[in-house]
Amino acid sequence: MAELANVSPGTVDRIIHNRGQAAQETVDKVNAIIEEFGYKRNILASNLALNKKFHFAVFLPKYEKLEYWKSQVEGIEKAAQEFSKFGIVLDYFFYDYNLASFKESVKKVMAFNCDGLLFAPIFYEDSVQFLNDYKKKDIPVVMIDSNISNDDNHAYVGQDAFQSGYLAGRLISFAVKNERHVLIFKITREIESTSVYLQRIKGFYSFFEDNEELTNFKFSEVTLKDSRIDQLNLDMFSGISSVFVPNSRAYLVARFLEQNDIKGVRIIGFDLLKENIEYLNKGVIDFLINQRPEDQGYMGINYLYKKLVLKEEAERTHYIPLEIILKENYFPASKSV
Repeated sequence: MAELANVSPGTVDRIIHNRGQAAQETVDKVNAIIEEFGYKRNILASNLALNKKFHFAVFLPKYEKLEYWKSQVEGIEKAAQEFSKFGIVLDYFFYDYNLASFKESVKKVMAFNCDGLLFAPIFYEDSVQFLNDYKKKDIPVVMIDSNISNDDNHAYVGQDAFQSGYLAGRLISFAVKNERHVLIFKITREIESTSVYLQRIKGFYSFFEDNEELTNFKFSEVTLKDSRIDQLNLDMFSGISSVFVPNSRAYLVARFLEQNDIKGVRIIGFDLLKENIEYLNKGVIDFLINQRPEDQGYMGINYLYKKLVLKEEAERTHYIPLEIILKENYFPASKSV
């Protein structure tokens, strides 16, 4: 370009980056060449030359005892390792699975200066407030697991929770024949409910509302907290033909049914936890809907990489496909043929 304009490379650089002075005739000549031949700045080369760092804050629940979140972190770390040569640095902010710990972490995240944020909004109302307060930072935010915002600055990677519940309803309708008493079993942590959880249940009921020909279905609901799982009893399953567990704890129901030799009850739940896979392989759990948490974590960081490092436009919403797992199609990645 400098040769075509008959000027020095330094002059071209000053014009492109609007640094320093240059004669208007020279500016017009360089701009005409850019328009004729095209020019695209090599952003990666520029960042590497400047040794630029991009700090991404990662705001998640502690994962040591939570298999689902451990998989999310594995995906995040995979992306971080892949993109580290481009100056990406991750700063983690973990909180215990309770509101007090979440609020303490919010203060730390608000005080931290970064280029982008990856966030799992577990506590709905407090997460909405956090995102509203975070707007003043004017940096990209990508949510994983749960989508609670329509703000144009916020992206989402994860499943469509409503559609996953709707799919669960369809699977239940395929599974049952004569007896049609369905139990929605809500096994929660100390959190009463999350956005994902509620959307799945809403989607589940919506399937049956949209398919009026599926007559004679009857629904019951039971709610238990993890700390009171010992209160499971046989009366809860009296006359029940199918159980829908709208989170990853289907194995708790499966274990109880197996221990009490209760057969013929269909179970559908979420996530490929080891305990869920155990009962899927035994035929006690019939269906699992896989959320592919490792992919969510990886793609969340990938979104920030594209937006901030490559300066590319990226899809604001990326839904993970709804993957139905049965014992016949579950093959662990480590299993050799």
